[in-house]
Amino acid sequence: MDAFFASVEQRDHPEYRGKPLIVGGDPNKRGVVAACSYEARKFGIHSAMPASRARRLCADAIFVRPRMDVYREVSEQIRTIFRQYTDLVEPLSLDEAYLDVSQSDQHKGSATLIAKDIKRSIFEATNLIASAGVSYNKFLAKIASDMDKPDGLYLITPEQGQQFVEQLAIRKFHGIGKATEAKMKALGIHNGADLKNCTEAHLVDQFGKVGRHYYLIARGIDNRPVVSSRVRKSLGTEHTYDQDLDDVDQIQKELQQLVAKVADNLSEKKLIAYTMTIKIKYDDFELITRSQTTKSPLTPETMITLIPDLLAKTEIKIRKVRLLGISVSKFGGLDQKKVQSLPQADLFGEPSS
Repeated sequence: MDAFFASVEQRDHPEYRGKPLIVGGDPNKRGVVAACSYEARKFGIHSAMPASRARRLCADAIFVRPRMDVYREVSEQIRTIFRQYTDLVEPLSLDEAYLDVSQSDQHKGSATLIAKDIKRSIFEATNLIASAGVSYNKFLAKIASDMDKPDGLYLITPEQGQQFVEQLAIRKFHGIGKATEAKMKALGIHNGADLKNCTEAHLVDQFGKVGRHYYLIARGIDNRPVVSSRVRKSLGTEHTYDQDLDDVDQIQKELQQLVAKVADNLSEKKLIAYTMTIKIKYDDFELITRSQTTKSPLTPETMITLIPDLLAKTEIKIRKVRLLGISVSKFGGLDQKKVQSLPQADLFGEPSS
């Protein structure tokens, strides 16, 4: 979906249309941009940017709070449309999914015509615009989906695959973040052709197991199937504070409150977990996590007792804290079947648009 959260807001509020709109936190506090309209993006605003910086970039920007319940409802509408074309749907977030239509007989099996029809169906049902990427594997379909936004439909055929990857800048490779991009450039890898010139052994030596994945996608190869159901891997919550925290006792109290929320969520979903993770973002935006796994299922009391040991592995005594988070993972026991029926989510809260 194109600028999903912001597009929903502009659809529901005509006064926002054609204006720089930001969905996210209060710019006068410590919020971040969850999503923004294309009008806002012209000012250099993007998701995960501090709201205060977004305000400096565009003084006339309109800030609105997220309405996650509405976004989830629209997301389910869209997934219902997907399932009219194929049962092989793998959601990545509320606004994005992989579809395997290789066995579909609709539109005589043309994936491009199916994608075009899905875009039309989404617009008719929601009055929202989607972009689609069509190709013979996940990696190329994902790259293609970003080529012609907004309202894009881009096809990469098997004959075009290798040449397309060779000319692709490393920064545009899905799954390669800023840190990996910097390391690759330091190694002289600036595009797909450079990556293709590396041996598999060299890439594995430099990047570990994921090096084999880089070796394959440089050749347009990605054999990952579309998985229509996923096991939820974690569940958690986090909070960004208006003022940096520098008191250890206060940090422990804040984490205890987050534990209570996570424990309630576990109880509500009838899940059990064995690993707890704390997430800390320091005042300079460095992000760290610390985890501990127990032999017995986590209880609220157990989770609280783990906090001091995990904090001892951080620098909270000498650095200020901007954000705290708690998550649990390594689900197990009799409730694992229930886990499989839950939607996949990001480590801390809702996926971003």
